[in-house]
Amino acid sequence: MEYHTSEGTFQVGEEPYLLTPGPLTTAISTKAAMLKDWGSWDDDFKAVTAEIRSRLIAMCGGEGTYDCVPMQGSGTFSVEAALASFIPRDGKALVLMNGAYGGRAAKTLEYIGRDYIALDKGDYLPPMPEEVEAILSENQDVTHVVAIHCETSSGILNPLKGISDVVQAAGRKLIVDSMSAFGALPIDVSDIPFEALVSSANKCIEGVPGFGFVLAKKAALEAAEGNSHSLSLDLYDQWSYMNKTGQWRFTPPTHTVVAFLEALRLHEAEGGVAGRNARYVSNRDILVSGMRRIGFETLLEDEWLSPIITTFFSPRDHKFDFNRFYNEIKSRGFIIYPGKLTVADSFRVGCIGALDATVMKGVLKAVEESCAVMGVTEFGPPDGVK
Repeated sequence: MEYHTSEGTFQVGEEPYLLTPGPLTTAISTKAAMLKDWGSWDDDFKAVTAEIRSRLIAMCGGEGTYDCVPMQGSGTFSVEAALASFIPRDGKALVLMNGAYGGRAAKTLEYIGRDYIALDKGDYLPPMPEEVEAILSENQDVTHVVAIHCETSSGILNPLKGISDVVQAAGRKLIVDSMSAFGALPIDVSDIPFEALVSSANKCIEGVPGFGFVLAKKAALEAAEGNSHSLSLDLYDQWSYMNKTGQWRFTPPTHTVVAFLEALRLHEAEGGVAGRNARYVSNRDILVSGMRRIGFETLLEDEWLSPIITTFFSPRDHKFDFNRFYNEIKSRGFIIYPGKLTVADSFRVGCIGALDATVMKGVLKAVEESCAVMGVTEFGPPDGVK
């Protein structure tokens, strides 16, 4: 498929593969879905929105008691909308932190004036259910627990089921940031009865950026009226208006929304969550085994490795320079991600998006070639890091 732009001719497939936690590489049919213009108030577009909402509710087994509220903007917009709408102004949250996105949730609560306490486990340890249980027992005024499903600053997969069990037993409410996990990691409300879950179009369902969505109990949405500090981010208002009219309150990213419906159809054709998970797990296993064969070390032990993104320590070799490493790999057709750790220099390689075993093997070849060009021979992390 060829396009002509002011910058020249563009051939789909020529762009580098994105080995990132989103935005990510998308299928050609998802890109092609954006070639048509849509009227945001038109019945055809309203039908697209309705089908997306229905499919997402079904993906978590929430038919009947849950609803889906799409929200314009990046995933962080939807996280802020959820925190502000579901935590009342006299509520108090326990934020489970082990990376940048737990930290961002806490910062959001500060901005919107909600009380909170935090359990901060650092860069590479998960919040354990027994720790959460103890904190809730000691802090009876906590009303909500905010958990990150997959913390992509490290790639750690947090023990969400155990955390959920503790939260439910304590009679509190769970808000899940499943930004980089929903659609690839199974989550069903019969097993994890969250109050609300937040994700985004440009993650494991493999759409493009432009909106996020919140899956929430209908009772929670009804109770959210008047809670939000923001007109634009008021989930109750967005939900009630959408249910009455079928429309978004304000101009939606129409092309992104239609592309997401195509991505959902591709997701279903691959076998849904189970099929998507299987491909991502295969991608991760090829990547991790290959990188370890070269000599790189992962930040995390195997039991905490998610199939979403993997963090590797930067080599101790003085010849290793991440910027050059990045550009060498990009010149070979792949884009990786810088690290987000405080403990040591690192970089991340994603496993999600329209990637398969052939692509992951290509990444490994690019890494080997790039290190050879740079003269890197010592791949272990600096002494004292682990």
